[in-house]
Amino acid sequence: MLELPEHRPVRASMPTIDFHTHLGRWLSNTGDWMEPDVGRLLDLMDSCNVTCLVNLDGRWGRELEDNLNRYDRAHPGRFFSFCHVDWRVLDEPDGPDLLVKSLRRSVAMGACGLKIWKDLGFTIEARGRRVLPDDPMLSSLWDAAGELGVPVLIHVADPVAFFHPVDRHNERVEELLRVPKTSRHTGGMSEFRRLVDSLERVVASHRDTAIVGAHATYVENLAWVSDMFDRYPNFYIDIAARAAELGRQPRATRALLTKHPNRVLFGTDIFPVRSSTYHTYFRLLETDDEAFPYSDEAVPPCGRWPIYGLDLPASILEHLYRKNAEHLLRLGRKLPRDPQESIAVPRGISHSL
Repeated sequence: MLELPEHRPVRASMPTIDFHTHLGRWLSNTGDWMEPDVGRLLDLMDSCNVTCLVNLDGRWGRELEDNLNRYDRAHPGRFFSFCHVDWRVLDEPDGPDLLVKSLRRSVAMGACGLKIWKDLGFTIEARGRRVLPDDPMLSSLWDAAGELGVPVLIHVADPVAFFHPVDRHNERVEELLRVPKTSRHTGGMSEFRRLVDSLERVVASHRDTAIVGAHATYVENLAWVSDMFDRYPNFYIDIAARAAELGRQPRATRALLTKHPNRVLFGTDIFPVRSSTYHTYFRLLETDDEAFPYSDEAVPPCGRWPIYGLDLPASILEHLYRKNAEHLLRLGRKLPRDPQESIAVPRGISHSL
């Protein structure tokens, strides 16, 4: 019954890079492109002042080539595609070397980063064991990303609620009942900590590699995130799909961004891309609105709570919206594609947009 002031920004206050989108065919139920009309997508981006998107669906080989042709090469400076690696090669005798070779080929083709999905740690198995991010077999892959100058965006674990029993005490019980396969409660919090600790060991052991924790990694504990920032200058996070979690702890979120403005990246992870999602993020980040919904769905997708605006100053927004992404993507500079050579990335963003 509250009657509160409302602000509904439909454009970001400055040019913005969305560092976490899915534009390819990999996650599509039909095998078609996630965004069937690139022209419509560009119009939507322009209307929201989103200058470019990081496409995390590049995969490798021909699929990467198709993504690069459709997005990065057809629209220079508007799209930056990341590649994946094929974990199945780990069962080969020279599996770790094959992963490194695949990454080098993908970067030489034009991939701007490496995306690691959460199946690493949950379901990937090789040589008779489950493979976690800190498995020694992967050490050369993380090193190679650092040598090539490309960031690694890695999704580790899942929301903490997923590791608790699916009962009336679980704040995300409706989501878990709607999608039962997302529940990880059999492993419990010990499983969650094992995965998060695995990520920390990778970050600590590969200081020359920029590692981005997707979805803020442990968004329910921003003190953990801040401690990671304090100890590891190569660690970053994105805020994709975490407006609900960040907006219900506005003072803690604002404190984190104020202390570490150069370590957090704007992202959404909503596919297909929707302007309404951008509007919610802009309201969260730029206004001081109170107790507003983080979703326009009748039943909120994560949990039944409102969020609160962060009212961030322009100096912090500039890093969150653009500068941190530019730093990791090395826009307008030369990006090493091979230890023996360097070539320029696609044309950078015009700051006058």
